Amino acid sequence: MPLAKALGPGRLAVAGPDVPAGKYAKASLSALGVWDSVSGKLAQAENVRTALQYVARGETPFGVVYDTDAKVEPKVRIVGLFPDGTHPKIVYPAAVVAASKNPDAARFLAYMSSPPAAAIFRKYGFTVLPRR
Repeated sequence: MPLAKALGPGRLAVAGPDVPAGKYAKASLSALGVWDSVSGKLAQAENVRTALQYVARGETPFGVVYDTDAKVEPKVRIVGLFPDGTHPKIVYPAAVVAASKNPDAARFLAYMSSPPAAAIFRKYGFTVLPRR
C-alpha cells in the first residue's frame, strides 16, 4: 500500500531536515519515489527520539526513525526498513581527539573496540564494523 494512502488523514513523524535522521528520511523517501506524496504530511520533530515518541504516543500512525531506537520502544512496531542503497551509510565513528589530556580517553576507545562492547552493540541492533 502506498505510504500516503496508509497515512490516511494522519501525518508521518520524521526528524527535522537539519538533523541526520531527517536527511536520511528524505533521501530514502525520495529514492523510493514517495517524497512528493508525503512531504506535505510530515510531523517534523526536533530530533529522531521525539519523532519516535510521536508514534509511541499515537500522535502519528507512522514514523521514520532508526530501527535501533524503535527496537527499544515497546509501544511501536517496526513495519519496514529502508533498503541500504536509499540513503547514505549511517556510521558512528569514535576517536580520541589529538589535544585530549584525558588519561581515560584511550582506554575508553579501546573498550569501544573490544568484544564485550561489540556484544552490547549487537544486542541493541548495531552492526559492528572492523576496526581500521
